Amino acid sequence: MKKIKVGIKKKESARDLPLPAYATHGASGMDLYADVDSEVTLLPGQIKLISCGIYLSIPEGFEAEVRPRSGLALKHGITLVNAPGTIDSDYRGLVGLIMTNLGKIPFVIKRGARLAQLVIKEVIKAELAEVEELDETVRSQGGFGHTGV
Repeated sequence: MKKIKVGIKKKESARDLPLPAYATHGASGMDLYADVDSEVTLLPGQIKLISCGIYLSIPEGFEAEVRPRSGLALKHGITLVNAPGTIDSDYRGLVGLIMTNLGKIPFVIKRGARLAQLVIKEVIKAELAEVEELDETVRSQGGFGHTGV
């Protein structure tokens, strides 16, 4: 298992919140916590930006992906609008979550609630080469539902 160092700084008002952490030995994502004053209500269909109260310094060649928590999605319909969200290695701003409520009832986000997961991934950059024709495959241009499913 490859390990890298990621710098983290807490917002002054988030000093009481835990640092992102892996919940289990085999977890690939670290829990991100809600940096809200006391609580925020997310109404059905509503979208809100929720602060995590942290700033990251991700090494070049890596990114952080922000993913929804499966339990919140299944039980309450709470997810991220831009899942997975991407935090680039050169971004040094406040980490926030673009959250939405796909459920049928309001969802209350309390201070310190675990809302999402942060996964650090290695980045591979592509070198694009413009061509006149693309190589043929069996699938070719078959897209959305082309296999009948």
